[in-house]
Amino acid sequence: MYALGFGVGTHNSQGEWLEVFYAQPLLTPSATIVEVLTSELAYKDGNQAIAIDTAKAQALATALNSAGESALASQLESMASSTRPLVVCALESDAAPSSVAEVYLKLQLLSHRLVLPHGTKLDGMFGLLPNVAWTNEGAIAIDELPTRQLQARIEGRTLSVDCVDKFPKMTDYVVPTGTRLADTSRIRLGAHIGEGTTVMHEGFVNFNAGTLGTSMVEGRISAGVVVGKGSDLGGGCSTMGTLSGGGNIVISVGEESLIGANAGIGIPLGDRCIVESGLYVTAGTKIALLDDQRNVVEHVKGRDLAGKHDLLFRRNSMTGTVECLSNKSAIALNDELHSNN
Repeated sequence: MYALGFGVGTHNSQGEWLEVFYAQPLLTPSATIVEVLTSELAYKDGNQAIAIDTAKAQALATALNSAGESALASQLESMASSTRPLVVCALESDAAPSSVAEVYLKLQLLSHRLVLPHGTKLDGMFGLLPNVAWTNEGAIAIDELPTRQLQARIEGRTLSVDCVDKFPKMTDYVVPTGTRLADTSRIRLGAHIGEGTTVMHEGFVNFNAGTLGTSMVEGRISAGVVVGKGSDLGGGCSTMGTLSGGGNIVISVGEESLIGANAGIGIPLGDRCIVESGLYVTAGTKIALLDDQRNVVEHVKGRDLAGKHDLLFRRNSMTGTVECLSNKSAIALNDELHSNN
């Protein structure tokens, strides 16, 4: 089995799922756990979201405890007292999700660091998720919000709406260890925040994106963008997401690289690269390659330098030309660009 989650969530008034919280999602659960599912839920195969009641949660807890899965059994024991809807989401394979419960399981696999960005299929997820009001009282269906707001006022309370979106901030579901997150509202569920990462107040991390290790993030990590260990994103900088322009090119930042304040990239950046402050490098940017004497060797497009290591991108303050210097000689870099190997 690919993944498994025991969840508690929220329905709208029609009994449709708005969201699901999985306290301890599992990647490739053991054969023992799968056997319990088969026995207690008559699960056979496929990707399924199976609604359960508290009695079934207790039965699962008992069976898991007998099978030696005490930690998971304890979780189910707690769920057996729930007044909220319960679900078991079993994914036999990593296929595109077909339900709200499946989407939430996959997003939480990412934020729990069980899979890397682009490590699980999320095709079609936006068509499955309803737009939801995320409030201090949890998820509320948009068309039911006015009634809930009125009721709260009548009872002397204020219902605070934090945002209206397809899915919420990450920290309502997962708080990754070893991180500093200055403004949690700017990190969406499905972000992958590596151990040692600091995201400052103006930093933003979208879903299916994030960092792989120690990084300082004061800029924007857009959907699908992956930042390598030891790299920094300066204040106000931007990375072009994989959803932009058709979503075919995966933008990434290598290890020990720096994107300066208010700079940005629309190409994959290699290791130990620098983009100077205020410069945005896209696939179509015309760039002058300079040799060790700062003479122009060749003009190339930004796409020609995608993924190359040890590069410094800057704008000539006298001419306005975008230039690229390398720790390699420009001739060596030029040979590498034109190699057919």
